[in-house]
Amino acid sequence: MLVGFHGYAEPADAEFERLRSIEGSDRWLVVAIQALHRFYRGRSRDVVASWMTRQDRELAISDNAEYTSKVIDSVSREWSAVGSLVLSGFSQGVAMAYRCAVNSTRPVNGVIALGGDIPPELDAASLSRIPAVLLGQGKRDEWYTAEKLALDTERLRAAGVKMQTVVFDGGHEWSEEFGQAASRFLRAIRGSDVSGT
Repeated sequence: MLVGFHGYAEPADAEFERLRSIEGSDRWLVVAIQALHRFYRGRSRDVVASWMTRQDRELAISDNAEYTSKVIDSVSREWSAVGSLVLSGFSQGVAMAYRCAVNSTRPVNGVIALGGDIPPELDAASLSRIPAVLLGQGKRDEWYTAEKLALDTERLRAAGVKMQTVVFDGGHEWSEEFGQAASRFLRAIRGSDVSGT
């Protein structure tokens, strides 16, 4: 199962389309979870969502962790999903992917993280529960900078996480180059899945 977490002011559909664009994703049960905190984009009728704000942050983290865990468990039961579990996040959704990975009751095989950083509350012991991470950063990304990438790389190394990094010529976006790297990452995980699913 490949589970995605969208960025700020996006719908889950945006993350679902990113994941479906990955070559080989048709071999996975693809799920995109919509954040609990929904709102209208500007003056439009488009409903988008946010994982949290600074206000009541700890309560939102707790609510989101319980909610995402229940969604994954429910989908797993409904679709009899066994085998590999990979979590993917874009922008604000990256923090949720990491949080979900370290708190999951199911084994997580990897995290795909693009354009967002590791939450500050996760220590090395927590991060060590994640076996592999694919990190992505656009050279012109104003939010997820080279400095933040370097800090995340250092934190993951300290936790003993197997890691791949992709820095591409772009901004705060899902690039074709990153999609190709995600495809290779997923193939490697499927290849190491001894359950054969």
